[in-house]
Amino acid sequence: MTVTMYTAAWCRDCRAAKQFLETHGIAYTEINVDADPAASDEVIRHVGKRAIPQLVIDGEWFQPYRPGRGLLYDELYERFGIVRNGTR
Repeated sequence: MTVTMYTAAWCRDCRAAKQFLETHGIAYTEINVDADPAASDEVIRHVGKRAIPQLVIDGEWFQPYRPGRGLLYDELYERFGIVRNGTR
């Protein structure tokens, strides 16, 4: 599995997503949209706005948060096939 995460240092949800991946031993490549304007353009091209964090899992774009809801833990567990509380 190849995972890329588009982030920024100031982004609280990005930090939470990184912590989730690291806690579950999921390797990822981080791309900081503030440091790389082309990366920011790439996010806009794929999702229509500069919304981070964005995960790209084996080429499929996935936004692991929703405004007002924060990080979507249930969706992350499901997307990565991580067993949680005896369920998948």
